[in-house]
This record gives sequence, structure tokens and C-alpha cells, in this order.
Amino acid sequence: MISRRDFLQATVAASALLGASGFGNWARLAAQQALTQDQLLQFAPTGNVTLIHITDIHAQLKPVWFREPEINLGVGAVNGLPPHVTGADFLKLFNLTPGTPEAYALSHTDFEALAQAYGRMGGLDRVATVINSIRAERPEALLLDGGDTWQGSYTCLKTNAQDMVNVMNALKPDAMTSHWEFTLGIDRVTEIVEGLAFPFLGANIYDAEWNEPAYEPYKMFERGGVQIAVIGQAFPYMPIANPGWMFPGLSFGVREERMAEVVAEVRDAGAELVVLLSHNGFDVDRKLASQIEGIDVILTGHTHDALPEPVMVGKTMLIASGSNGKFVTRLDLDVQGGAVKGFSHKLIPIFSDVIAPDPEVAALIDAERAPYEAELTEILGTTDSTLYRRGNFNGTWDDLICNALIEEREADIALSPGFRWGPSLLPGQPITREDLFNATAMTYPNAYRSEMTGEFLHVILEDVADNLFNPDPYYQQGGDMVRVGGMGYRIDVSKPQGSRITDMTVLRTGEAVDPAKTYVVSGWASVNEATEGPPIWDVVEAYIKRKGTIQIDPNQSVQVTGA
Repeated sequence: MISRRDFLQATVAASALLGASGFGNWARLAAQQALTQDQLLQFAPTGNVTLIHITDIHAQLKPVWFREPEINLGVGAVNGLPPHVTGADFLKLFNLTPGTPEAYALSHTDFEALAQAYGRMGGLDRVATVINSIRAERPEALLLDGGDTWQGSYTCLKTNAQDMVNVMNALKPDAMTSHWEFTLGIDRVTEIVEGLAFPFLGANIYDAEWNEPAYEPYKMFERGGVQIAVIGQAFPYMPIANPGWMFPGLSFGVREERMAEVVAEVRDAGAELVVLLSHNGFDVDRKLASQIEGIDVILTGHTHDALPEPVMVGKTMLIASGSNGKFVTRLDLDVQGGAVKGFSHKLIPIFSDVIAPDPEVAALIDAERAPYEAELTEILGTTDSTLYRRGNFNGTWDDLICNALIEEREADIALSPGFRWGPSLLPGQPITREDLFNATAMTYPNAYRSEMTGEFLHVILEDVADNLFNPDPYYQQGGDMVRVGGMGYRIDVSKPQGSRITDMTVLRTGEAVDPAKTYVVSGWASVNEATEGPPIWDVVEAYIKRKGTIQIDPNQSVQVTGA
């Protein structure tokens, strides 16, 4: 742990050089004086098995800023439990000192100031350095990728994910599972999977016509003298949260009974350690762990949670490794006689100014990006506000998107999906085309313009709210709450479906939304096939260029109760 005193000393030393060095060098100096690569990689080896977990990279090859959520509510039995703790409460819960590198990496508190002190995080060349260091010490370590890997950037979209496939192949994972991968379309997924040197696991993915598994459910490994079963669990709600027409013939689901059968099967086959490589989301995995015996470790993904300690559910250990390449988890296990006798765990923050990039992976990343460098670096405008996405109800990136939809598409109300992916920008930064695509790059980007009644808008909000706040995690089938521009509302997260949303108001006039009245609504990322409209990035680019400088006012349009 880096002390508050060390942090302050580093900041003072760095600030003395700010005038001569500029913003980027200041961050590098501060980070390097307060941290070392050896400190970040320091670990007390334990036992005979090592797992390395990365997840939800969302095609971010280079270091990024990523602001963790200010609001991440839990409902029902998980209210107030990790990961539904944020800010100062999070720091207190995990005994983290405000102002430290750990506090910056794991919470939104003082994000702008600490970002200037500690710089960007992630970068798969730095991730490669960490993985190589672990493998040098534990050559038999298993590297497991939790999915949401092949989507989320300009180059990933332009190469049909080949850039990410090439770079991840260089990291040599032992297995992966999936979610957004399927939005490439089933033909492209099949093409990539057939060329992978490691298994693409999904015990819960079935061929709908034949009602049989469509992908390998698990892979057995012998490491450290231990028989290890790695079971894959893809995102269960693909046809609900994403366009089902992109992967026809496949069915998904939590499939609790199926998981119990697979766990029993691998135990019968001699597995001494059972690892679930999951993209369920944390609360779904927490419930699954309480329902099924025999899973030792769940490497959880999808909800982008980063937790510095495991969460125990009975004898099952839940590990959350964040997103966007910000963290790599190392988990050492002492497995004896088919049981876990001890463990050591570390969520390793990837401070890009501290961890040296792996030269080979860095060169590969640069080669993948080189054909697109001019487009990536084109400046569209400047932001005076922090642009971020994560949060249950609002994010300034989506405020920007909604503002653009209203003005460029001449709409009364705008809707932007509650996606969790998308890095952040700091005040004073230019907005490049790469930044815009980091928040919008997807394969169904059309910005629709349609008419909706006030009653239908209420139905939409209620449905999305239930996906987020249903007390049964198995019914939490989406991301964060749909972002709304031009309209405010009140939500009581403790109420049942159909009665959470009240006081819908048109912000421009202050009038209540009339259930019988028709409003012009613009949005994007509809799951309906053949949705018409320009791609969202064209809409937002036109808006940014017209405005020049982006200033996002504090969003107070959503009033939350019942938390």
C-alpha cells in the first residue's frame, strides 16, 4: 500500500516540474516517483496453481482513463454489498486511503486530480509485461479471458476484430468466453473461433434447432500436479440485450441445471479444482454460487466490477477484475486432495506510466493501428467536462450523445443505451475520432428517429429499470439504466416492475409527459433488424465539430429514491 505521505511527496515533486514538462510528463513523473513496477508485481506465491484473469477489455489496446462509477446500486439481498459500494464508502470498506494509487484506480473519488498525478491505465503491451512476469515465476499459470474482448474501438470495428484477435493471440490465453463477440455476426465468430489456438468456451450456448451444446463447455488442464476444469459461461441474455438476428440458431440462458450437470461431469472426470470463467455479471454469479455446489472459483465478468478482495459465497470464491485492461488478477491456490487449502490474491492495477510495455506486443499494437493513425488522431473538438460513461443512471458521454441526437436529429427526447463500455476523457483534452469511437463503436449503430407516445416511453423505462433493479439477479438482463435526454423522471428502485418510474417531465417546457401525446424520439443501438438512420458516430461528430468545445452541465434530471 502506498501511503498518503508518499502520494503527497510525489505530487509536490512532480508539480514543481509541471511548467516545464506539461500534463503528460507530470503524470509520468508523479506515478514513477510514487510507484515502481516491482511494487505493483510484488506477490507472495502460494500453493501449486496460478490463475491469471482479464476481462471486459472492449478492444482497448492502448492505455486509457476510466472513471469508476459514482452510483452502483444493489437491490434486495445485495443492497450495500460489494460491488454495490462506491466512493468514500468503497474506500472505507476495503481500508484504502484517499489519494493513494489504489483509491484512484478503484473509485471515482477525486478522479480528475488523481488522474493528473497517476496517468492513464491499461494498455495490452503493459498487460503482457505483467502476464510474462507471472509466467516467469509460475510457468504453468493459466491465463483466462472473460470475454467482451473483440468489440469497442475504431480499429476493432474497421478490422472486424482482427486487431484484437492478433494481439490477444500474442498473449497466449488458455481459454476465453464471450458476450459482445457475437455482435460481429455468427459467420465472423465462427471464422475466428476456428482459427484460435485456445478453446472458446460456452457451456450455456446451445444450438436451438438440435437443443445440444454449440461450443465446448469446458477444458481440462493439468497444472501444478492438479487436474483443473475451466468451465465457460457466456453472457446468458444475448438475444435480449443484443440483436438475436446476428446469431440465429443459438440459444443462451443461465441454465442453472446445465451448470450443475457440467460441474458434476468434470468432478466425475477427476477435476480437483473447478473454475467457472463467467460473463454472467457479478450478482448472477453470486446467486449461481449459492445454488450450485462444487465450483471453487468464479472469475466473473460483464458488470465491469473491480474488487481488491475475493467475495466468498459458501466455499466459492468470486473474483472481479475490472474492465478496459485496467487490472490483471493473479490468484494463487493451494489445492490438496481435491480441495482449496489456501490462496493468495492480488488485483494488479496497470499504471501505464509505471509498468514497462512489452516490446513485441507494443510493436504489434502499433502495427495494427498504423493504417488508421490519421483517422484515429483527428481532433473533432475539445471537452471542458470530464467525459465518462459508468453509472447506473447517467454518464457525461451519454449526455453528450443525447444532446447530439436532440439537436442533429431534431428530436424532443433522446435515448442512449446504458452500456458500461467506453473510457473517459479529462477536462481540457481534445476529443479525437478514436475517443468518439471508444464510446460508440459497434455493429448496429444506426441513430433512429421515430414517434413514441408518453405511455410507450414509460413502458420502455420500466422495462429497462427491471433489467437493472429486479431483486432476483437472474432477471437482471441488461446494462445500466437507459440514458435519457430532454426528459426527467423519478425512480423508486425498491418498487416492483411497472411502478418504479413516475414524474416524467419534458425538460424544455417543464410539462409532465402526457401518456396520450406523441413525441419525436431519437436513439441508437436498436436491436431491431434494418433500423434506419445514420451511424451514431456521424451524428455526434457533426455536433462536436459544430460546437467546438463541449461543456456538459450537471445532470439532475433523474431523482432516485428507495436506495
